[in-house]
Amino acid sequence: MMVDSYILAIESSCDETSAAVLHNDRVLSNIIATQKVHEKYGGVVPELASRAHQQNIVPVVDQALSEAGVAKEQLTAIAYTQGPGLMGALHVGSSFAKSMAMALDIPLIPVHHMRAHILAHFIRESDDQAVPSFPFLCLTVSGGHTQIVLVRSALDMEVIGETIDDAAGEALDKAAKVMGLPYPGGPHIDKLATQGDALKYRFTIPQIGGFNYSFSGLKTNLLYFLRDQKANDAAFIERELNHICASYQHVVTEYLLARYAAAAAQHGVTQLALAGGVSANSALRAKLISLCAERNWQAFIPPFSYCTDNAAMIGICGYQQWLAGHRGAWSDAPKASWSL
Repeated sequence: MMVDSYILAIESSCDETSAAVLHNDRVLSNIIATQKVHEKYGGVVPELASRAHQQNIVPVVDQALSEAGVAKEQLTAIAYTQGPGLMGALHVGSSFAKSMAMALDIPLIPVHHMRAHILAHFIRESDDQAVPSFPFLCLTVSGGHTQIVLVRSALDMEVIGETIDDAAGEALDKAAKVMGLPYPGGPHIDKLATQGDALKYRFTIPQIGGFNYSFSGLKTNLLYFLRDQKANDAAFIERELNHICASYQHVVTEYLLARYAAAAAQHGVTQLALAGGVSANSALRAKLISLCAERNWQAFIPPFSYCTDNAAMIGICGYQQWLAGHRGAWSDAPKASWSL
């Protein structure tokens, strides 16, 4: 017989301070404090992120408990992001989680950030909600990661393809930056692309072996393209911005899904999922749904609120580890790098 659990989850791997409370696999609250301080720098500044986490974590946790209607004495365990991520940011979340768990005399559950992104698909919002069955493939795409993961169970995952240099999210954000768009640039490209012609400009798809990805050459291709066009027409980017965004986003999403589909075919997997911040991209979501419909596969995409970094995904991963009897130690240290 399964025993009810109330898990407080804390996420602090980058620039989002988030806390959530889960009752088993149901989210009772999911509070996120976004750090605006990084916008003027065009990217996350680690030291500023750490300071913002220190300011945000107490009110965010307090709000999560209050909104959930759960007293701290009712908590079964505290799950927190152990890594990968920014070391200073991880230290804030892990130190708070350890202190609170020690004060309440309840267990700690250290969570792998990328595993949590994948398991966000198992957050249950309704009794008839469809979730992937094992095994399935997950394309995990974010500002720091691009991976094709074979998911055999909640605790058994294997990376079968990944970027050898830059991540897909970084490729979008850096492209946005050279076009003068605000940070984070990916969502701006996505919005502008809806008003452009995705086939107007051509960019070179990188050619590497296996199911791995490479985005550094694609970024360079765009940079040289814009340089050459601006040499002849200083207003080129401003005039053609929608078309450039649509064309660049098209090649990124086509490249992602071509490798993903090939991996699914070779491994005989017919259930395909998206995870990570870039899974919020409207073109990528639409193309995956279309691809799966054409091949009679099933597509699974989490709600937008669980795509970007959030504590609810840490909570559902912590819940799965709780069921499996996994517990952390006070000596567990944050991990800036951590293979899946």
